[in-house]
Amino acid sequence: MTTTNMTEPGQKLPSAKLALLSLACGAFAIGVTEFTPMGLLPVLAEGVHVSVPKAGGLVSAYAFGVMGGAPVITLFLARYPRKYALIGLMVLYAIGNLASAMSGSYSQLLWARVLTSCAHGAFFGLGAVEAASLVAPNRQASAVASMFMGLTVANIFGVPAATWLGDTLGWRSAFATISSLGLIAGVALWSALPLAEAGPRPDVRAELKAILRPNTLMALGVTVIGAGAMFELYTYIVPMLETITKAGPTLITAALMLIGVGFSVGNSLGGRAADRSLVGTLLTVFPLLGAIMLIFPFAARTPVGALVGVFLWGVACFSLTPALQIRTMTAAHDAPALASAVNIGAFNLGNALGAGLGGAVLSLGLGYPMVSVAGLGLGLLGALMVLMSRTGRLAP
Repeated sequence: MTTTNMTEPGQKLPSAKLALLSLACGAFAIGVTEFTPMGLLPVLAEGVHVSVPKAGGLVSAYAFGVMGGAPVITLFLARYPRKYALIGLMVLYAIGNLASAMSGSYSQLLWARVLTSCAHGAFFGLGAVEAASLVAPNRQASAVASMFMGLTVANIFGVPAATWLGDTLGWRSAFATISSLGLIAGVALWSALPLAEAGPRPDVRAELKAILRPNTLMALGVTVIGAGAMFELYTYIVPMLETITKAGPTLITAALMLIGVGFSVGNSLGGRAADRSLVGTLLTVFPLLGAIMLIFPFAARTPVGALVGVFLWGVACFSLTPALQIRTMTAAHDAPALASAVNIGAFNLGNALGAGLGGAVLSLGLGYPMVSVAGLGLGLLGALMVLMSRTGRLAP
């Protein structure tokens, strides 16, 4: 499974900008459905008659669905042109969100979220390879960041809008509206992506061997820790703001938008930094993220402190993303599409573990402030793992 030929250094294919924009549209759609449940967690819990910690299981189920579905679906779709595969994944996305809107119980909603998650991992896995194939090697991290920009913009506009819609008209209306985004993204992909011939049928054994190399596994482990630090706080950000800051709907909406702005700023900065040094970026951002999470509960005692805190936290979180994605694709350079998809699964394994860790902190009665403080340990662990692999093949 290989990428298409690169352009000369510093140049882009004529259609690269539009193609990257269409990939960002798909990422926007997926970002809305991934992150909206965090903003609607209390509403979802009430709607399906479960506690907030149990409703957090919807986040974990989605994450595990991405983790398990990404490699399997990516290998299956490898025999088709990436353009058609990505469009098909958007159709699956639309079906999954429509099923969520029609769910009549917690279990039905959970399985609908798992169905939706199957589109998530494979889309970002194949999409990252497609984005990297459109530009020169020294611009690949920035190209991947361009695709992920859709995910960050979703947190500025899409997630707050869906949260408002869910609070106003009900969570079913939110998911029904989200479903339509998949169809819009599918049209954008059809219009802008170049059509390349399908690659050869993948050698599953050889690709799995590439994934199981020690340096690839270490890169995946670092991704798990980075995503865990992010979702350990993000899963419970709404009840945390309600508890610590005494925030109402207006402040919560503003906070969610600022998180999205932080994601966008961090994604852009992280892409440029990763083009210069993958390891240097990670060694800088991991400790910074841990420090921000340590300070956040104290800053969040005031509305201004909470807003500044969520913005800085968002910047740090998504400064990691391009480096983590390219690092894994580089480690498994002979199986980039599978490595990219598995890394998306690693992101979501980290999401599930982070949500689970936050839930465990709450179940122990330690309170919402400790949910954030626990992220310091994850940040330091991520930096330590990068240092451990620094002298290996992943060194810049």
